[in-house]
Amino acid sequence: MATKTSGVSPDKRRKYDEAFKAEALRLASESCSTQAAARQLGISPKLRYRWQQAQLVAEGGSEQVARDPEARALRARLKRAGQELDILKKALVSKCCSRIIGQPTR
Repeated sequence: MATKTSGVSPDKRRKYDEAFKAEALRLASESCSTQAAARQLGISPKLRYRWQQAQLVAEGGSEQVARDPEARALRARLKRAGQELDILKKALVSKCCSRIIGQPTR
């Protein structure tokens, strides 16, 4: 029986740099389907999940903390609060700049 071979030998694995991993995790977080995001990038969903777990361990300090649902929920709330703070800062700067320039505010 003939087997199909690709250009890569089976013992060699593809290597992904940190920038690709970060972009893959960002796309997956923005996507409503992590499996669809993984397919779009040409990686397996399990590999994307392992990268996500490694990122959580790096941020949280330990695997137990990374898997704790309460810690994950608190991290998500903190991230959202940071985004809201950035939006409010931009709005404040915009309003202050328009007063300095003399443009009417809305």
